[in-house]
Amino acid sequence: QVQLVESGGGLVQAGGSLRLSCAASGRTFSSYVMGWFRQAPGKEREFLVAISRSGGATYYADSVKRRFTISRDNAKNAVYLQMNSLKPEDTAVYYCAARYGPNVYNLSGYDYWGQGTQVTVSS
Repeated sequence: QVQLVESGGGLVQAGGSLRLSCAASGRTFSSYVMGWFRQAPGKEREFLVAISRSGGATYYADSVKRRFTISRDNAKNAVYLQMNSLKPEDTAVYYCAARYGPNVYNLSGYDYWGQGTQVTVSS
């Protein structure tokens, strides 16, 4: 199993940037596909992006494909989400999640979740 702790959320102006971090416990971090999701009030959880175990492959939702970038550092047991050109519609609680297995394109099976971090984008 893996435990996830997120940080880096906050309040930013539209057009600004934030970098979210997710720190994982344990020695098996590199065995997990990692993903970022978000959930706004009154909406269901939305998939944003996933990264393969080695970091060599990524899969982005169309809504963030040209604005957000995922990366990971297995030596630090960490995954990051760089968010640029933020819009008010990006306001949500952002979660990192882990799925054991090799397929970055499989959106199911994310069994481990962080506590979430609030991102608020003002206009």
